Amino acid sequence: MELSFLRPSLLFLCLFFLSVSSHEQPVADSPAEFLAQNHPADPPGQVVDPNMLNEKKVLGPHEKFGDPFGNPQDYKDKKLPDDIGTPGLTKTETKDFVAGGISPGAAPEVEAEISLADEFKGKFELFSENSGVNAMHALVMPNSDHVLMYDATIWRISNITMPNGECRILDKNTGEKDCYAHSVLFNTKTKELIPLMLHTDTWCSSGGLTLEGNIVSTGGFQGGANTVRYLEGTPLNWKEYPAALSAPRWYSTQAQLADGRMIVVGGRDAQSFEYIPQEGTSNQKPFFFDFLKQTFDPDENNLYPFVFLSTDKNVFIFANNRSVLLNPDTNAVVKEFPVLPGGHRNYPASGMAVLLPLVVKTNEPNEVVEAEVLVCGGSAHIDSYTAASKDMFYEALEDCGRLMITTPNSNWRKELMPTPRIMGDMVILPTGEILMMNGAKRGAAGWGFAREPNFAPVLFNYNSPDKKQLFVELTPSTIPRMYHSTSVVLPDGKVLVAGSNTNNGYIYDAMYPTELRVEKFIPPYFDPKRADKKPKIIPDGCPKNIAFGQEVTVKIELKEAKILLENFKVSIYVPAFTTHGVSMNQRLIMLLVKDAVLVSEGRYDVKVMGPPNSAVAPTGYYMLSVVHNMLPSETVWVQIK
Repeated sequence: MELSFLRPSLLFLCLFFLSVSSHEQPVADSPAEFLAQNHPADPPGQVVDPNMLNEKKVLGPHEKFGDPFGNPQDYKDKKLPDDIGTPGLTKTETKDFVAGGISPGAAPEVEAEISLADEFKGKFELFSENSGVNAMHALVMPNSDHVLMYDATIWRISNITMPNGECRILDKNTGEKDCYAHSVLFNTKTKELIPLMLHTDTWCSSGGLTLEGNIVSTGGFQGGANTVRYLEGTPLNWKEYPAALSAPRWYSTQAQLADGRMIVVGGRDAQSFEYIPQEGTSNQKPFFFDFLKQTFDPDENNLYPFVFLSTDKNVFIFANNRSVLLNPDTNAVVKEFPVLPGGHRNYPASGMAVLLPLVVKTNEPNEVVEAEVLVCGGSAHIDSYTAASKDMFYEALEDCGRLMITTPNSNWRKELMPTPRIMGDMVILPTGEILMMNGAKRGAAGWGFAREPNFAPVLFNYNSPDKKQLFVELTPSTIPRMYHSTSVVLPDGKVLVAGSNTNNGYIYDAMYPTELRVEKFIPPYFDPKRADKKPKIIPDGCPKNIAFGQEVTVKIELKEAKILLENFKVSIYVPAFTTHGVSMNQRLIMLLVKDAVLVSEGRYDVKVMGPPNSAVAPTGYYMLSVVHNMLPSETVWVQIK
């Protein structure tokens, strides 16, 4: 670990971290003793190497220290002659990256939609002063009022302790222990915190939901790097399998496939991918992925790749500035896309990406629904992280690339955000609009390596025919949400915003302190002037289970005397596992609406078709919302299978 550029004020941090990293954790005399001590809920006979928890790793360049106590305006003192940000297009210009004009696959034929953002710009409300743990990772729990939040065990501290004196034993000889919780269930209605015990380190890990709605988490730091964890049972508890993965998965991405399997791609020192094995078993070896070797650079700008299931069952993988389609049945690359020019988009350059809403148009089970990927922000500079370590904070990119991944010979199409953004989050609202928030305008991801917080959310109306309404800036927050911040869409349509920790540990007097405050962002469709126009799903008015291609009826209340069928939409949404600006498994499908029938005054039956197949909508839990005139109902949980 290089320390030459550290200021004296940071030495105590270095010593603290090095002592944490080098401290010997207890080693059981046998795997059976390890399981008995640390995993009483694991199935008998599981073979786990206890030394996995004590594996030492040399820290890479992304674990260097920035200056957490510096001046947030210090970037103004540096001369950056090549600080180009995003060159080229004006804010209202859209252009194909490759050939000029609009390429054959650049933009789908879609119905234009009217944004209501000019009427009400949304607002932030402070919801809680204490999330217990810094929300480095976050995910909405199905059929509950809770969001799962967790950070890392490496620091051995948080702002909440385990109940009833429960502790992790760190050294059985000295009795040293850690009694802090590093994982919590946060109640989004009451603010109640339920601490959960974690044993393996989840620092910079990945995750998602199983068919049954349980959490499955992969990877992390040191002993957590090869771990698969399940949050399940009553009450909920973590079950951890430290030797389940064949390669270390630190800064990797996890995604669900059409056949229900989950793929885990990349990570530090892992130019490979693998599939999560059956619970209680271990993978023997990964699949080497030359694409990750090709996209590697000295600053490692291909970590936390963007991974999306395409509607043709292949897997879209984007790393650094390149992308491919991977066939998960043959494990071969079946298509390479043009390079996205302009810069670098993955960690630590840390742009953001989303699979735009999928629109089902027919009743055909074999319909190939068009799929388009949006990649925004990042850094034009391949060395943005290295430069930040020397107190040079390049302006982030403000461009976006759009690519139709199901269209032959498609090219990237370019659009410009209102402001530069790095380390941002992108979430899909139930209306299908894209909300961009959090992050900074300069620097790179990492401890103390970014400046100039980007406080203002942006609503991206990707179907807008008016370029001036394509991106709409909304009411800003007052809380910097920098490295390790998260955003998740709640069932009521609001967005929970939490996290931000640019420091090695829980530090509250830094330039950007460890942030435990939790906000809710109220999107524009909560315009008070239109509150009585929102549809409401009647209790028990929607099936709990929906089969592929099945016609179902959703019963709603709507205070409209006259309606047009084309003003109705029904969306189903897979909540994202969000960390480091990567929203894993996030997916919204606009189902085919067949009819909306008035059954009594103020009540309608909305008849809708289930998704055509599992490539469009993988099996599992979704939040279903009825949208009328771009006003969404609160969602209800449904299971697609």
